[in-house]
Amino acid sequence: MSYYDDQHENDSTMLDNIAEVADEVVGHRIIEVNRDVALPAGSSRWYYGGGRGLELVLDNGTRVYLSDTSDCCAYTELEAIIEHLPEMDHIITAVQQSDGFEKWHFIADLGEVLELQVGWSEGNPYYYGYGFDVAVTR
Repeated sequence: MSYYDDQHENDSTMLDNIAEVADEVVGHRIIEVNRDVALPAGSSRWYYGGGRGLELVLDNGTRVYLSDTSDCCAYTELEAIIEHLPEMDHIITAVQQSDGFEKWHFIADLGEVLELQVGWSEGNPYYYGYGFDVAVTR
């Protein structure tokens, strides 16, 4: 179990990771959620990555990809996706975290529209890489 408290260090990677995703999705609608999608060519920044991941398709055609990463004892992986996408229009207003970055909440004015359950470990802090590999195509 990974968590973020006084016993675990975090170099802001997870917070920056959420901000990177939020920069792309806030102000847009998520119109499609696809699992196990091949990432765009050349998008992986980590040597150890699945090359596949979650794809969020936005109302403007932008596609945001989140891929698991693993670097020795540090990792980030998508464990589950809980969709609450409403039938009516929604616009993402925020991406928030809870449970020490183990839950990511995509919030709209109607409430939560998507939740990601995330497993992660910083490994040996400040030495190994972790955080989702985020790629964007327009």
